[in-house]
Amino acid sequence: MYLNMTGLMKNNLIINYFDEVIPNPKCELIFNNDYELLIAVMLSSQTTDKRVNSVTKILFKEYNNLEALARADLYDIIAIIKPIGTFYKKANNVIKISQKLLEVGGIVPNDRTFLESLPGVGRKTTNVVLSMLYNEPYLAVDTHVTRVSKRLGLVNKNDSVLEIEKKLSKRFKKYNLLRLHHQFILFGRYHCMAIHPLCDNCKLKGICKEKKNG
Repeated sequence: MYLNMTGLMKNNLIINYFDEVIPNPKCELIFNNDYELLIAVMLSSQTTDKRVNSVTKILFKEYNNLEALARADLYDIIAIIKPIGTFYKKANNVIKISQKLLEVGGIVPNDRTFLESLPGVGRKTTNVVLSMLYNEPYLAVDTHVTRVSKRLGLVNKNDSVLEIEKKLSKRFKKYNLLRLHHQFILFGRYHCMAIHPLCDNCKLKGICKEKKNG
């Protein structure tokens, strides 16, 4: 039975359960500095963090600074990142992003307009980067955040990614949005999966609009 409760009660239930099952949420992409984070998040579009980590481990070893990446041969980059798919476009993006970052001093700036002007970098990637590097109060919405927030009745079924971001940011504005972002992702990745979610022991099934058997 779907439970009817106030927004605050629902928020607290979700936050408390997320803190219980994901007490130490963090990004699962592996990176060592600001530009590696930016490139890794860009590469993660339409693929898994695990697969990205497998190629960036090689990429950032072979090209261990921005200058090397900016001068890299396109087809050498393609050969490294081919396992993640859409490799031609993403390889181009890696080189061009590196070149653009060198033009602004070799750092990833706290500048949404600049970041969203980079090839392959949209609002979601920018939100991740700015929240992680500069602790900006942004919540990035991916497929996991979308699925979980819709199942829990936090947003409407037909809401766009931007509408979901705005609603969640407003609803949980007093909470750490970066922490919540990672919790939504990890909850969707390991608990509330698209297929065969682990519903049986989930303490949120009373507010879930799409309960399934695990």
